[in-house]
Amino acid sequence: MAGWLMPLEEVPDPVFAQRMLGDGVAIDPTEGCLYAPCDGEVTVLQPTGHAITLRAGDGVELLMHIGIDTVQLAGAGFDPRVKVGDKVRAGDVLIRFDLDAIVCGAPSVTTPVLLIGQDGLALTGKHGGGIVAPGEPIFSIRREAVAVEAVAGPVSETAVREVVVPLAHGIHARPAARLREVLVPFAARVTITKGDQSADARSPVRLMTLGIKLGDTIRITAEGGRADEAAATLAALIETGMGEKADPANAPAPAPAAAPVAAPVSNEPGLLGGVTAAPGLAIGTACFFRLPELSIDPVGKGASLERARLEDGIAKVVRAIDADLSHAAGPMRSILTAHRTMLDDPDMLETARQAILDGASAGHAWRLALRPQADLLRASGDAHLAERADDMVDLERRVVSAIEGLEDAPLVFPPDTILLADDLLPSQVTGLDPAQVRGFATVRGGPTSHVAILAASLGIPALVAMGAPLRGIAEGETLILDAGAGTIRIAPDTAQRAEAQARVDARAAALAGAHAAAAAPAKLADGTRIEVFANLGSVGDAERAVAAGAEGSGLLRTEFLFLERETPPSVAEQTAEYQAIADALQGRPLIIRLLDIGGDKPAPYLPIATEENPALGLRGIRVGLAHPQVLEDQLRAILGVRPIGIAKIMLPMIASVGELRAVRAVLDRLRDELGIGEKVELGIMVETPAAAATADLLATEADFLSIGTNDLTQYTLAMDRGNPAVASGIDGLHPAVLRLIADTCRGAAARGRWVGVCGGLASDPLAVPILVGLGVTELSATVSVVPEVKALLATLTLEHARAHAAAALNCATAADVRRLAREFTA
Repeated sequence: MAGWLMPLEEVPDPVFAQRMLGDGVAIDPTEGCLYAPCDGEVTVLQPTGHAITLRAGDGVELLMHIGIDTVQLAGAGFDPRVKVGDKVRAGDVLIRFDLDAIVCGAPSVTTPVLLIGQDGLALTGKHGGGIVAPGEPIFSIRREAVAVEAVAGPVSETAVREVVVPLAHGIHARPAARLREVLVPFAARVTITKGDQSADARSPVRLMTLGIKLGDTIRITAEGGRADEAAATLAALIETGMGEKADPANAPAPAPAAAPVAAPVSNEPGLLGGVTAAPGLAIGTACFFRLPELSIDPVGKGASLERARLEDGIAKVVRAIDADLSHAAGPMRSILTAHRTMLDDPDMLETARQAILDGASAGHAWRLALRPQADLLRASGDAHLAERADDMVDLERRVVSAIEGLEDAPLVFPPDTILLADDLLPSQVTGLDPAQVRGFATVRGGPTSHVAILAASLGIPALVAMGAPLRGIAEGETLILDAGAGTIRIAPDTAQRAEAQARVDARAAALAGAHAAAAAPAKLADGTRIEVFANLGSVGDAERAVAAGAEGSGLLRTEFLFLERETPPSVAEQTAEYQAIADALQGRPLIIRLLDIGGDKPAPYLPIATEENPALGLRGIRVGLAHPQVLEDQLRAILGVRPIGIAKIMLPMIASVGELRAVRAVLDRLRDELGIGEKVELGIMVETPAAAATADLLATEADFLSIGTNDLTQYTLAMDRGNPAVASGIDGLHPAVLRLIADTCRGAAARGRWVGVCGGLASDPLAVPILVGLGVTELSATVSVVPEVKALLATLTLEHARAHAAAALNCATAADVRRLAREFTA
């Protein structure tokens, strides 16, 4: 390729710079084309198109890897012009690539060109450096005589390494994919063993089932050609920590996995308890859903025919998923992306192909490849991994259907169905018609599964993990599914059904009226102005918020730009995203929360050592202050949004005035550098008791305060909201939390600052009157409930809201507050 030649040591990646994959040179390209450096055969071409290996004869293999960490681009910007097995001549085009896109999207576009190490081969005559053109020699290869020493026995072709894992978050999806990447040049079979379980190192899915965590000791075993080099390369990569390095000595003691626990229910006959997956109330008739097993002939009709059928079936599903991804957004996009990644898993493909060689049909081979993986995920002891087993079963069915030319009949149910099932697949939930299915409940499943996420996005009330008692419900029985309470009532009496129906009807009427009036500014019945904003995470959210009547955004979560990637986003990338969201809001205010990462939201390029209690460690604004370049880049990006001032800045997890001052100093310096004279508001989130207690001090220097009630509640009650053992006790309407909100409003009012709420309470209709009564003047809710919040405000007067809030502050428990709130009428 055309570009600037440099020594391998200057490549910004230790795997290449330390010659773990072989000796060679590197080129910083000036044009977007990679040419064949010699005659040869294409032996490896990465699916993402960023790396290729040529066999040039006489045992010579050359690896060309365009850019560093370009696997994360998922093929974007790469256009391979050859395929595996093609014979090429020197100068033939191998890969065209978008140089600008790769410069913007990858850590480096530097391209290593390597001789894959083999005994007897050595590089000579390396080019001296500087500008090179396609076709110009960059090094020569010579074969050297290899001395053979007499040995007592056969030379071993097996290599073993033991490694103590230093990755803070263990070997999850990204590190697993990276391990597969570095093994591309090696023919050796490499396995990783933890305890008595092993997995192919080239299979991300298999590796995840091992549940490898920080501090685990694993064994790497390589067998076959260049086994020692393969094992050493893999061990060295793991020992680097891959951007997530932590001290294994700090690994937490293993704890048993928490399983979903059904909501506590009284011994009242006819009342079953479950775990809420999606809130809501529904009345309907029980209908059991049992999807029949696809009937396929397990015996194949010849390996070549069955392999072609397998590849054709997978290709059909890939095309269908890619088509859906072109317009998918939100939860559905993340689910489709996960399915697409699974279809590329080489271990599953190889298992299926081997089953075909053993005589299986294509459909049966695919089933044999996926079923054991799903079983392993369910048995992993990790609740989140167990929930991913549903995705594998879903993929199994889709591919088998494509192979056999079968189509599941559309999911059609009678009106007012309450669907009951042992479990549901994500694709089945997306096929439900909310006009037919009023709600569903499953024997198995979890509250964080893709099924739960989809149910919530579709607005279908759902309960999961109800256990075997669900199977005892008779087909056609009348049910009341109250997902908010976590219960199903079987065969309700006339009074119970009438009460539930009245609630359903009232909610439907209220929703219709709320949507009809959503465009008007939010005001109380006495004319008091209360702003109703929306919490956002994307351009699509902004568009939906405007349609729902939101008056702006009180919280833009910026984590979507920083997570699930190997490098931080550039200033230009951030500015473009923020500007697009601001444009979608059509001039409405946009409050951008600075990166709130750490704890349960790690990033590989911001390594955070394992903490005994991450919720009390390095997270929120503390991360930005610990990584000043990340903080400065994000502030610079926000200052690039036009018109200046439309985007306001909000600091997460503030606990002291000193933190606010530190960020204010950086902001003021950047405004001076950029020549920005207009004011750019800088506010804080009140999420810690410390911030609430010193609200008057913070309000002296902050332009506004916004209360994050989710974190404020867990810190006030000393209950981890991610711990199911205490989750039922976490309620933002606890009197202690309400008193801290009242303190915040008083402290801010004394300094003339407004207070908003962007946490979960802003979307809770029982909480909204209390918040207004305490002095909150801005509510930032989830997009879907914005019309309801505005309609509720229109029924209130400030006088009544204040009296109601005062009564709530005098309650003894959260249950008492909720009882009071249910009885409150404006």
